[in-house]
Amino acid sequence: MNKKIYLKVNTDLTASSEVLSWFEQMNEPSLPDKQIWWQCQTLLMEGFTNIVEHAHKNLPIETPIEMEAVRLNEYIEIRIWSQGKCFDLEKQLRQTSEFEDNDQERGRGLKIMSAIADKFSYERTIDNRYCLFISKYY
Repeated sequence: MNKKIYLKVNTDLTASSEVLSWFEQMNEPSLPDKQIWWQCQTLLMEGFTNIVEHAHKNLPIETPIEMEAVRLNEYIEIRIWSQGKCFDLEKQLRQTSEFEDNDQERGRGLKIMSAIADKFSYERTIDNRYCLFISKYY
């Protein structure tokens, strides 16, 4: 199987339902393990929310967020492109407390993503944007 889909939305949390609806295409045919599908949805929504709330925090709502999802024979890849300030994912993960010790309302999303993704990175692209890359085997 090789399926690729693309979506562009505004920097707006109200687009969350559109993002989830769009992503449903990746589950056709259904993944054999429902928990893996739930984890893929969680990864996508945590990534989208982090881009809106952090990377695009001071940018206009019209600032686009572009997303691509690819389903291959053994895994799903998600890419979310953002604009805004540089962010050191590895440093943030090292500085964020583990779940048991983290009673803050913020900071847990990255730890959750790091724990359930098989590959997880946030890197600058040649066009001066940033790409949040997530891969999950199924």
